[in-house]
Amino acid sequence: MPLLRRRIAALEPLIPSPILALRDVDVMSTQTNEGGAAATIAPYATGLAGVNQPMNMVFKDSLWWSLGVLALIVLSVRLLEIAWNKLRHVSAMSMSADQQGYWRRSQWSWMPHWKKHLIYAPLWRKRHTREFRISSAVNMGTLPSRLHFVILALYLISNIIYMFYLNWSQSNHYALAAEIRGRSGTLAVVNMVPLIILAGRNNPLIPLLKVSFDTYNLLHRWMGRMVVIEAVIHTIAWAVVEVAAGGWEAVNDKILHDTFIASGTSGTIALVVLFFLGFSPIRHAFYETFLNVHIILAFIIFATTLIHCASAAIPGGLPQLPYMIAIFALWFFERLARTFRLAYNNWTSRRGFTEALIEPMPGDCSRVTMHLPRYLDVAPGSHAYIRFLGVSPWENHPFSIAWVEHHPDDADEKLNKESTNSNAALYRGTTSVSFVIGAHTGFTRQLFDTASKGGRPSIRVKAAMEGPYAGHNSLDSYGHAVLFAGSTGITHQLSYLKPLIQGFTEGTIATRRVTLVWIMRDTQALEWVRPWMDEILRTPGRRDILNIRLFVTRPKNTKEIISSSSTVQMFPGRPSISTILERELEQQVGAMVVTVCGPGALADDVRKSVRELQSRDHVIDFENETFSW
Repeated sequence: MPLLRRRIAALEPLIPSPILALRDVDVMSTQTNEGGAAATIAPYATGLAGVNQPMNMVFKDSLWWSLGVLALIVLSVRLLEIAWNKLRHVSAMSMSADQQGYWRRSQWSWMPHWKKHLIYAPLWRKRHTREFRISSAVNMGTLPSRLHFVILALYLISNIIYMFYLNWSQSNHYALAAEIRGRSGTLAVVNMVPLIILAGRNNPLIPLLKVSFDTYNLLHRWMGRMVVIEAVIHTIAWAVVEVAAGGWEAVNDKILHDTFIASGTSGTIALVVLFFLGFSPIRHAFYETFLNVHIILAFIIFATTLIHCASAAIPGGLPQLPYMIAIFALWFFERLARTFRLAYNNWTSRRGFTEALIEPMPGDCSRVTMHLPRYLDVAPGSHAYIRFLGVSPWENHPFSIAWVEHHPDDADEKLNKESTNSNAALYRGTTSVSFVIGAHTGFTRQLFDTASKGGRPSIRVKAAMEGPYAGHNSLDSYGHAVLFAGSTGITHQLSYLKPLIQGFTEGTIATRRVTLVWIMRDTQALEWVRPWMDEILRTPGRRDILNIRLFVTRPKNTKEIISSSSTVQMFPGRPSISTILERELEQQVGAMVVTVCGPGALADDVRKSVRELQSRDHVIDFENETFSW
């Protein structure tokens, strides 16, 4: 017994006191509670626990239906407009100028008011196309029109409502975070579908709705910003729950080792980088770099989001997986269409590749004529994306097409038996497409410098043209057309002159009066278009329809200001847009259309004058050709 007592006494220091025993029980209880809490929180970090999927689908349908209804409304308006223009065209093309009085007056009393205060109205006062410029290379972009603002506001407000229509009264905050995660993730992917559709040059909605790519580009930028915001909210909602469940170590571990989390995080980072690179000053200052980085980041975003949806622990992946597959398919087929169009336009087995003739012009401009190896139909008012083998071949930029010539294929013996003007001869022949490109910075400056080297009058390089795009604004149904051009904006307006004069001579259009107003810095600009303008001035019937007003803002010598005839007049200084339009209104023939292509300040002046002249007694439509990026 004494020995047993001594052994027990030796073990007593190892037996905790009552207080220490209570502490051990508390620690074990705390660890158990913490483990239980983590196990309770963790399910809300991923998966569908806490996610209100039925409501997500309701808002998905609401968003797509609202965009679809908007497209249907625009389509309905465009179909009515096309039918009305066709009726006016057929009715007026056999009428003289004096007989088109019916079409001169507005048939709907409310239409002039809508044009003045909504359709043609800038967001505020006068400024719309004129950029907020910081320097020659950097600007803050432009303001949307009033109609564009209304559409954007409805889109953004609806997304905010869909995003925050949540069960805020629930006591479980982690379940609320899961609901936010599910809603924001769903909306981000749902918005990506129209985002990728609007980004495509081959978007079928452009010719269908006859809405310019410039408008789609505006919507694309704002949809992209909304996707970024929703993706960031999605990531934050996940991180809040994950940190509560396992701490920052668990967050880092999953980002590095979990495919599902890693892909989602990578996609969000790419979106945020693209968001900041897309700020207008950065985008405009480094546009070529931004364009290439944008394509790379967009591919990374789509790929990581697809992996994110496919690698979820849920059987079959996340519910948004089919949307991402559709997005990838849209992106792939649009790129495939570009590639096919590029190859079709610029190569034939018989004639080889497209060749471009580049001529340096006075006033830091390049006149480019691309000799395509096949016939290509090009409508007036079109533009195309062009690239050159010796000048940044990975870059392509849009430019208005100034002149088009079709060349019959005289080398074909069969065609020698046909008239050189026959359609068969033309369709088997080739097409030359010409541009005037002002040298600013980047690609355009490099093109001019390359053409100017060595003092040669021109150089020839291999090139490629993708297009033509647009060209859906026909002027054939208008009795009266007034075309304003500033500097190289003459290229867009010049493309209409030859078809209008020919249509007038052949009696196939309603147009009876065309006035071209071209504002240039000095008379050197005349050299840009001299061969084409000479051909226009020699066209039969030109004097009966076309009046040209040239305004030279900085003439080097007053002797340069020469008016060759009553139909071609030259003036020093800047024109008064309102005075010109008021005089044209006094001689209005049928319905009038006013178009402008040039600097933003000129476009805003023309828009302002057109709005001021809207009334029940005059039909005046307005078209503004612009590229915003």
